[in-house]
Amino acid sequence: MHRLVAISRILDWPSRVIGAWLYWLVAAVVLFKFATVAMRYLFSSTSIMLQDSVIYAHATLFMLMVGYAWLMDDHVRVDMFYARMSARARAVVDLICILFGVLPLCVILGWFSWPYVTAAWKIREGALFFGGLPFTYLLKSVILGFVVLLVLQGLAIVLRCIAVIAGQDVAVFGIADKR
Repeated sequence: MHRLVAISRILDWPSRVIGAWLYWLVAAVVLFKFATVAMRYLFSSTSIMLQDSVIYAHATLFMLMVGYAWLMDDHVRVDMFYARMSARARAVVDLICILFGVLPLCVILGWFSWPYVTAAWKIREGALFFGGLPFTYLLKSVILGFVVLLVLQGLAIVLRCIAVIAGQDVAVFGIADKR
């Protein structure tokens, strides 16, 4: 079981690295949005490129930080019974939800987004609007990044759930590692 936990920590690595590096995008989203609003109301002007920057930064932040949020147990959990369950019962619930919810969703999303993303790369899809950022193909690639990060994090949590169900005292989520 110790080997499963060690493997799970290796699978956590991409989420930890991306989580540590993408925090700056929160500030970028706020600054880009502030600049957009300031241009509109103070100077009666606008910049499509700046507006696209808000969209790109926000989408990248949301899609690529999902694995980190899940690792740190900072995601939204809506239930009435989970918090009162034993660690083993929570591990069973998490395992079932990942195996029958998250991983199938990732397979479906990956299956249907692959042609969408590859088509965008083939033509180097440009700006959505005249004057916007010419990197739509990069923005669409974030979907596949989301899928890969979610699968890796899901597998890491599955391994720790199995260890907990087998009786090992290990934290399923990285709560002890919070900043």
